[in-house]
Amino acid sequence: MTSTGAPTSTEAPAPPTEWRRYGRTAGDRWRTLVSGLGQTLVTAGVVLLLFVVYELWITDLFSARDQDRLADRLQTEWSAQGPAAGVPTTPAEVPVGQPFAVLHVPRLGEDWSRVVLEGTSEDQLSQGPGHYAGTAMPGEQGNLALAGHRVGRGSPFLDLDRLQPGDPIVVEVADGWFTYRVLGDASGDLSARDPNGVPGQEIVTPADVQVIAPTPGGTADAAPTGAYLTLTTCHPRYSARQRLVVHAVLDGPGVTRAQAPDGPPALTEG
Repeated sequence: MTSTGAPTSTEAPAPPTEWRRYGRTAGDRWRTLVSGLGQTLVTAGVVLLLFVVYELWITDLFSARDQDRLADRLQTEWSAQGPAAGVPTTPAEVPVGQPFAVLHVPRLGEDWSRVVLEGTSEDQLSQGPGHYAGTAMPGEQGNLALAGHRVGRGSPFLDLDRLQPGDPIVVEVADGWFTYRVLGDASGDLSARDPNGVPGQEIVTPADVQVIAPTPGGTADAAPTGAYLTLTTCHPRYSARQRLVVHAVLDGPGVTRAQAPDGPPALTEG
């Protein structure tokens, strides 16, 4: 009997036209996509790692080099000046970008010191702590306010949260030293406030600029009610979301190099 049905075939059906167009299956294309995505992620990870290495270590090396250069410059300039009589001389107006003082914080290390520059733009902060223009100068009534990076660029204020009430912060100028003491009470409570309402430590938002007012926490146009030192840095570490702020008050009139050639006794506290 002759069959009148449609012809049969054992061959596999042809792949859809869009698959045949590229000469590969859908599985091949997915594997290629996943492989490409994986290579992209690996590359991004390497770039991110290199950026972290640069931010945390390479910039520290650059800042250390800048600090050495600035320290040598200050020592040369100061050596050319005559000795002070009575009390150290408060620095005059300083051009932005110029070094003018050295900050010593014994709690952070026996030899911990950083040259301070005028100004708080990244140009200055990449080299060391910067002085908020318009705030008091060392030894003056008002608020000597300084900013510094917490991580990277030398990380000058990395361990600022280690400071305790009564800790000395010594500011060295051309002809002597001024010593400030971190505020707080004898029990170690940094949130305790002095008679003017100033605590030893506080955490604020970047918009809370009153921390650098003539009396910290007051208004910018009010007369100062004491001689304060304020240090500000980012908080928490690796974030700029908030600011960690430490306040200190001037402890006495300061001493000259003639009175204390090796610096005040506070330099050896720690």
